[in-house]
Amino acid sequence: MIQPAAAIVGALAGAILGSFLATLILRWPQGRSVMRGRSACDGCGRVLTPRDLVPMLSAMLSHGRCRTCGARIDPLHGRVEAGCAIIGALALGFRPDLGGIGWMLLGWLLLTLAVLDWRHFWLPDALTLPLAFLGLTLGLWATDILLPDRIIGAAAGYGVLLAIALTYRVLRGREGLGLGDAKLLGALGAWFGWQALPFILLIASGVGLAVVLATGKARKRMARVPLGTFLALAACPGWLIAAQLMK
Repeated sequence: MIQPAAAIVGALAGAILGSFLATLILRWPQGRSVMRGRSACDGCGRVLTPRDLVPMLSAMLSHGRCRTCGARIDPLHGRVEAGCAIIGALALGFRPDLGGIGWMLLGWLLLTLAVLDWRHFWLPDALTLPLAFLGLTLGLWATDILLPDRIIGAAAGYGVLLAIALTYRVLRGREGLGLGDAKLLGALGAWFGWQALPFILLIASGVGLAVVLATGKARKRMARVPLGTFLALAACPGWLIAAQLMK
């Protein structure tokens, strides 16, 4: 049973953090700081007031546009805020304990990485490495995977994709797989153990192939595919399948 009070706390925390994460997703790839300076409209530069910064609600009331110049507010803000709110509500609502906090952090980081890779083909170490660390520490309260299995999963996840990337580079003479993907899979191994990795890879590959075919990228030579996005989406389903098979 979901705990309503805990779910509300998780949703509020997710909406607030989601506002920061959306700003990070938009500014970080451009080399803009997310820690210094006050938030301002990208169109006219007006410094935003607290009235403009209420997650989801402010954008809805202003119809998704700046109140001063009418410039369109990137809908990513509302989508990431809503996504983080849902993750927080479900994680803390079902697990109002340390494990629930672990699931919240996992979900928020995976959402951020998925969007960054989808938009910019970028999985920064500043997110993937802490994700791996959390899997080996806080993750112990979130899932019942033994620590040795997590360590093996982290090493195997990173090692498998690293080997594929190096082999491709030797055979084709160019990069075919980013090391950020390898670090992300290693981080997922730290959370879910080595047993879940084949299923995560299988689901990610299947979803990625479906998206490539649906978007027509299969007809383009050297089309780039954001594998990290699909790994993030496949993480929990892959773990659930592995958990059921191990019972």
